[in-house]
Amino acid sequence: MTKQEKALEVIERLRKEYPDAGCTLDYDDAWKLLVSVRLAAQCTDARVNVVVEDLYAKYPDVNALAEAPVEEVEKIVRPCGLGKSKARDICACMKILKEEYQGKVPDDFQALLKLPGVGRKSANLIMGDVFGKPAIVTDTHCIRLVNRIGLVENIKEPKKVEMELWKIIPPEEGSDFCHRLVYHGREICTARTTPHCESCCLADICEKNGI
Repeated sequence: MTKQEKALEVIERLRKEYPDAGCTLDYDDAWKLLVSVRLAAQCTDARVNVVVEDLYAKYPDVNALAEAPVEEVEKIVRPCGLGKSKARDICACMKILKEEYQGKVPDDFQALLKLPGVGRKSANLIMGDVFGKPAIVTDTHCIRLVNRIGLVENIKEPKKVEMELWKIIPPEEGSDFCHRLVYHGREICTARTTPHCESCCLADICEKNGI
């Protein structure tokens, strides 16, 4: 089985296992997803979803958050960790959206990368979930699972993993595939405990089954 063939098989099995898998960050506007994904660094999505409720209650739109004192934003987002840097990036990002994009999130990958606090992972998430464009989000679950399964070979650097996956994952499948890896990584192919290979729908094609 080639890597491309394996990739298609993994995609199909995960689709059956997690048919409704999607982004676990709550948002109803593109700018809110930008905020949440910045807060999610080294923090759980569940905690972010709680914290942003207070943030948006006080600063309900791009303009309000762009004008917000960084210190006040930091007080609210502190439970997510790294409060000072996250607040700084969020406020700076919202200012750029206000001043350069009429309060809208750009649908261009390179433009997204120029926003404060936005890296390739975040930009891909926005491109896939907000704009429905091809995207591969190489978060920790993705990197761990594709190495274990054998879709990439001992590659840990996110951008390198992303580039390898672009070679074997159909563009229209990338976003959903990565979301399903998150679900599978949390429920079955865990990092901090022994993987539950006995319950894994990929066990027979996984190169590191039981490791």
